Amino acid sequence: MYIRPFDPWKSKLCTCPFKYTLNIYTGCDHACVYCYITSYIPKAFRVREKEGLLPKLERELRKFDRRYIIALSYSSDPYPTVERHLGITRKVLELFKRHGVRCLLLTKSDIFERDLDILSELRCAIGITVTTVDARKAKLLEPNASSPRDRIRALRKAREAGIPVYARIDPIIPFYTWEDFDETLDALSFVSHITVSTLKLRPDIEKRMRAKFPELMERLGPLYERGERIAGYRYLPRDLRMAILEEARRKITERGITFGSCREGYTSFPTCDGSHLVPL
Repeated sequence: MYIRPFDPWKSKLCTCPFKYTLNIYTGCDHACVYCYITSYIPKAFRVREKEGLLPKLERELRKFDRRYIIALSYSSDPYPTVERHLGITRKVLELFKRHGVRCLLLTKSDIFERDLDILSELRCAIGITVTTVDARKAKLLEPNASSPRDRIRALRKAREAGIPVYARIDPIIPFYTWEDFDETLDALSFVSHITVSTLKLRPDIEKRMRAKFPELMERLGPLYERGERIAGYRYLPRDLRMAILEEARRKITERGITFGSCREGYTSFPTCDGSHLVPL
């Protein structure tokens, strides 16, 4: 089965409404330093096509309960760089249109701008992840993803096309992306919903972070050593984490944007993931 119920490692902190997920590709070539998929996908930063995806998916969609949302995607970006010439995600969206599927799309690419003609006819919401609008920092964190400015520009076009839009500012990294939070939020002030979460470390993530950001990790390391261990991740100390989330919530809601947090044990309203934006 390619369409599966979304179940993020049965985390006790997950507050996602029930939905399904579909990963169109295996792996993601954005190669984000903080990416969690390297803990369970071999060669995670090499993108592979899925054999027989489209005919198998069409058979599944014939039986799919259209009350529910399919999210694209949480273990791979639906718009890796190879999508520019392969166009598999576009073909999936055409199937969604044919079968009346409700869709929640999340990406770090601007390629979805190419598909606004289809997306504008779907019951969908489109979201982008922006860790920081600082291009230099973003390139270090997400070496093969589209620039933050290009993602934001494409999302504005989606909004102008009448599609509900949201964003994730994720992960928030103290001493790094948190320093740019106001500027990032200003650039995203046109969205309806923003989800945030703080950096969470697994051993593979920490290894990459220490290799690429040794000075930053000199400051972060002691904080995470004092932090909580939850579902295989090391979190920031709870008091620091809650202070960051509270400040982020205040700044977001002051702009008239709804707020969500992801696996933090903190508040979200009306949803953590922005799925409330998908038309019924």
